[in-house]
Parts: sequence; structure tokens; C-alpha cells
Amino acid sequence: MQARRIGDSQVSAIGLGGMPLSIEGRPDRERALATVHAALDAGVTLIDTADAYHLHADEVGHNEELVAEALRTYGGSTDGVLVATKGGHLRPGDGSWTQDGSPEHLRRAVQDSARRLGVEAIGLYQFHRPDPAVPYADSVGVLAELLDAGTIRMAGISNADPAQIAEAQEVLGGRLVSVQNQYSPAFTSSHPELELCAQLGIAFLPWSPLGGISKAGDLGGQHSAFAEVAQEHGVSPQQVALAWELAQSDVVVPIPGSSRPETIQDSVRAADLVLTPAELSRLDAAVR
Repeated sequence: MQARRIGDSQVSAIGLGGMPLSIEGRPDRERALATVHAALDAGVTLIDTADAYHLHADEVGHNEELVAEALRTYGGSTDGVLVATKGGHLRPGDGSWTQDGSPEHLRRAVQDSARRLGVEAIGLYQFHRPDPAVPYADSVGVLAELLDAGTIRMAGISNADPAQIAEAQEVLGGRLVSVQNQYSPAFTSSHPELELCAQLGIAFLPWSPLGGISKAGDLGGQHSAFAEVAQEHGVSPQQVALAWELAQSDVVVPIPGSSRPETIQDSVRAADLVLTPAELSRLDAAVR
């Protein structure tokens, strides 16, 4: 699989988004672990998680613990795997999402995440979502503290607009390495953020790159051009969508979620799918 860069780390062009393994409709633990192991077998070296990826209020960090167990029980080497986690977004356990970007919360959250992941320093820690009640610079400033202290190796942000990307880069003294925003054929509103990341040389990590858990299976039906190109190549529409995203810029690293070994194996093959300029133009026109 082709490689891309996040800060000083070389990672696989396709990562694994861990959320479907821990929220509503999640698989049993055996299948969840098998899915992560299948990703590693396929060459995935970026696994994205968050302390908020859980179902019940009393299981904060469920996905972080699952990822740690999967890495611990994997039969091969995991030395080159980058685990990215996030804090500042919360799930009270009733299906809703809330924010807490206070420095006090983030300092506690990163320590808890490191403990659950079983690491002394988190590879990539990302501020999950802006909190309207807290100045953005105050939240991101905690990431600068954590970098200086060696508690995290790299810092990123998620669900950010261009102004927030610029502000984070300034607060971090040029050490922002990634932006994780929603982006897919069904959601291209983050294209300005993608373009800014490309200009700055910052990795852009599309979340829900196939349109979300409930819509990924019908991607070809929603956008017929993706199904048509997929048929011409003899691959799935999901592979075409990921290959299209990779072609947008060499800073793009999609992180499709998966709850079955078969789906992450299919997604990974997108890294080797080459789309022609004519096909890319056709797909671009389809999402406008």
C-alpha cells in the first residue's frame, strides 16, 4: 500500500476509523478485534479512535481500550502503527454528543487516554470538536503544553474551519500536523479546509469518507458515477470513493470506519486503485 505522512510519521494511505466498533450497532468483541487485526494484516498503520467512542455512560474510552487490546494481541509487529485519539467531545450515554474544551478537562482526558492505550506518550492527540463556551486558543493551548511536556508526540484538530486551522497553527507554533473533518462524495463542504491543509502541508483525515455508517453501503446508489466507474474497474463503489479522495491531494488520508474484516480489506485496496484524469473529472462533476 502506498504511504503518506502525518508530521514525522509515515502511515498507510488508508487508515481505520474505530468508531463503528464501539457505538450503536457495534459488533461483539471477538469480531471487533478481528476487524482491527484484518486492518493490520492489510498494511494499515493508522488507527483513529477517541475517548467518546462508546455506547454507555460508564464505558468512556471503550474504543481506546479495544484498540489497545487489538494491538497487544496481534501476532505481528505493531512498531510502525500510529494510534490517533481525540478528546473534548463527550457522550453522556443517551446517544447525544456534548463538548468540553476546557483546559482542565483536556488535561485529565489525555492522561486517561494514555492509560487506556497503555502508552507513555500518545502518538497523535487531536482536539475533537470546538467548544463554544471556551476560547479556541485556550483549548488548543493545552495541546501545546502536552507537546512541550512530551505527553503527546503530535497534535491535531478535528471539525475545524479554515480560521480555526490558522489559529491552531499559530497557537501551536507551527506544530499542527493534522485536521480531521467530515469529507465524502456526499459531504464536500470541507473542501476549503482540505485545500488549506494542502497549502500548509498538514495531513487531512476525512472522517465518514464513505458517507457514514448507515449510508456507506448505498454509496453507489446515491452517486451513480461512482458505481459506473466501479463497474468499469471491477471494484466496489466504496473503493472508487476512497481512491477519488486520495487523488484530491497527497495530504489526504481517509479513515473509513469498519465493523467487519471484509469491509476494511475492501477499503484498503483503494490505495492501489488508479483513476484516470477523465474518471476523476467525471466524479468531481457528480459531487458538485
